[in-house]
Amino acid sequence: MSPLLPQASNEAVEIDYLILALVLASAAILALVYGLILVYMFRYHAGSKAARGAPSRKSWRFEIAWTLATMAVFFGLFLWGADLYVRLFQAPADALQIYVVAKQWMWKAEHVGGQRELNALHIPIGRPVQLVMTSQDVIHDFSVPAFRIKRDVLPGRYQSLWFQADRPGAYKLFCTQLCGAGHATMTGEVFAMTAPAFEQWLGGARTTTVAGASMASEGEALFMRLGCSGCHGAHGEGASGAIRAPALIGLYGSRVRLTSGATAVADDRYIRDSILEPDKEIVAGFEPVMPSFAGQIDEEQLMRLDAFIKSLRNGATP
Repeated sequence: MSPLLPQASNEAVEIDYLILALVLASAAILALVYGLILVYMFRYHAGSKAARGAPSRKSWRFEIAWTLATMAVFFGLFLWGADLYVRLFQAPADALQIYVVAKQWMWKAEHVGGQRELNALHIPIGRPVQLVMTSQDVIHDFSVPAFRIKRDVLPGRYQSLWFQADRPGAYKLFCTQLCGAGHATMTGEVFAMTAPAFEQWLGGARTTTVAGASMASEGEALFMRLGCSGCHGAHGEGASGAIRAPALIGLYGSRVRLTSGATAVADDRYIRDSILEPDKEIVAGFEPVMPSFAGQIDEEQLMRLDAFIKSLRNGATP
């Protein structure tokens, strides 16, 4: 449909149709309003012989009909856009997760198997891909026009974005948020590949410093090195055997009851905040004794810890 950009993702066609519908509806309203203005300009211009006697009677039927018709059109477009927006924010459960850290002026991606990329991203076609993104310095914006995706990447929090590439090829990646002097150079490429080609790439890609180590494995090593296991044993028991902290097995994705009486979903945001701001959401039945690790670990280390805790969701170890 688009003569300028390829439609390389599962939602690209629908997004283009929605934009086209918005443009056509706006153009129709614009044509009607300005058309009526022009008609009256020429009909009642100075010197015209148009009758200017008694004012014509107001047609309430016409006013109500045109108001309701335009409201129905735009409300329908709003519902269409809202439905598409919600779908784009709800990643499928089987989505392939890839972690992305933005910094001046580069994109650093890491796959769960430990494969790292710089200003590039390799993905399989025909499979949902979820990006868990954060910034190490200022606000950036992850944008791949061919996939019709664009999402702000903010420092101090995780942003999630998912899509499914349907066409193999190399597609441009841009930062579309002014982020400093090198903003124009913050570009990259997304390589959409067939499943066999992607598996072959994974096998030969550069991995983490520990040969063959996954992100979860490195997260586990960091977890032990930071002394987290002293309180967070398999079931929350500390080194003395007493229960000192919430259990991590099965934590990710569950609902956690807090001392305030509210509940929180143990998602990526919750895990990050629990590490950097442990006093922010205290689990019911536990004391606020956990120290903050803010300033002690960087964004990539945080993502490794996040990957490790995710690997425990079903009681499995990495």
